[in-house]
Amino acid sequence: MEGIELLSFQMISFNGSARSCFIEAIQAAKEGDFDRAEELMVEGEEQFVEGHRVHAQLIQQEAQEGATDVNLLLIHAEDQMMSAELMKIVAAELIEIHRKIQ
Repeated sequence: MEGIELLSFQMISFNGSARSCFIEAIQAAKEGDFDRAEELMVEGEEQFVEGHRVHAQLIQQEAQEGATDVNLLLIHAEDQMMSAELMKIVAAELIEIHRKIQ
């Protein structure tokens, strides 16, 4: 596997891990473990940044080589990235709500 497929799988992996961390952070906050929630948010952010790094690599590749062929795998990778970003925003808000409740 090489090229766009490899980069797509990398994006899926990094952003999927990020989203999982953000979900776990919400669960930790719900249990009152705010230190763990913050650790998970940091870990999720690191994974999210790596996913964006790979995405930037794809954009640079397209700028140098011309239009990238869009396939279902790349669409899924983009969807994972958007999903992770949305979950990050929601997780931050829910953690803050749990802090205020507890």
